[in-house]
Amino acid sequence: MNLKQLAAHLGVSQTTVSRALNGYPEVGEATRVRVLEAARLHGYRPNPSARKLATGRAEAVGFIFPTDRNLLVDPHFVEFLAGLGEGLTAHGIDIFLSPTSGAGEIDAYRRAVADRRVDALIVSGPFVNDERARTLHELGARYILHGRTEADFVFAWLDIDNEQAFRDATDHLLDLGHSRIGLVNGNRRQTFATHRERGYRAALEARGLPVDPALISSAEMTDENGFRAARAFFEGPSPPTALICSSMLSVLGCLRAIRGAGLEVGSGVSLIAHDDGLPFLSPDAMLPPLTTTSSPIRDAGRRIADLALGLIAGDSPAEVQELWPVDLIIRGSTAPPPR
Repeated sequence: MNLKQLAAHLGVSQTTVSRALNGYPEVGEATRVRVLEAARLHGYRPNPSARKLATGRAEAVGFIFPTDRNLLVDPHFVEFLAGLGEGLTAHGIDIFLSPTSGAGEIDAYRRAVADRRVDALIVSGPFVNDERARTLHELGARYILHGRTEADFVFAWLDIDNEQAFRDATDHLLDLGHSRIGLVNGNRRQTFATHRERGYRAALEARGLPVDPALISSAEMTDENGFRAARAFFEGPSPPTALICSSMLSVLGCLRAIRGAGLEVGSGVSLIAHDDGLPFLSPDAMLPPLTTTSSPIRDAGRRIADLALGLIAGDSPAEVQELWPVDLIIRGSTAPPPR
């Protein structure tokens, strides 16, 4: 059944049907309910091209990713994208994925805005000083950051409280009696990593303990980088009795380094990681079960979909800012240091 047939079946104009389906306020509630129910019963779906012309919207949210960062094989990105897709699909909104070379990333954002390909853009993994956010702000585009950046303008964002999460993790280890705690962190160029290091440092400084730069590693969160960082810690003159990792992927490498040093998790060295809820890496399935700071990244993707839709509907960036608390889940991988 097309629009004309549906309107004839209901005995109203095509304009009334269209306005009822698109939520225009001038259509009475009784009429709106009647139209929606008839559309459901008769399987009517608006023509996408006609809907775009009528609303002036692209009915899509954009995600531009540089191919040199290999995001499509990064499980954190894939999980986030899955959540984003779930949230947008429920509202009939598409995701426009645009690959680009690293050098051409800013130009890709400019083209997306100029061509009106999308109604809003998602910026993931923001840097401390993020040129993408500044460019989109200057262009007057609708956009939302998954994370935050340091800026002198207001922008929409959703982030987890990385600083408090890693302060809580460090405090837990300090309460157990550890004083030599290694931090296997993400890339310090990205805001989440600077916030996590800030929380780690704050916990140590609050107890009057020195921060040893030799026990802080900053690199992309991979198995291999986790292994190299932890191995360097254990081969140092004063090795740590506990480690905090920024990712479950880094933990895999740390576990290899711990075994290589002849230690056991829990009894020989304590271990905490941040758990993004990756489906193939469950902290409960590890031996011993892994203590984590936990905030599923797929949930963030779903919520950012809702917030992006709010921006499209007219919410101001100042209204679209959320900081989520992070849970510390204590399991068997943390214990007092060996005597």
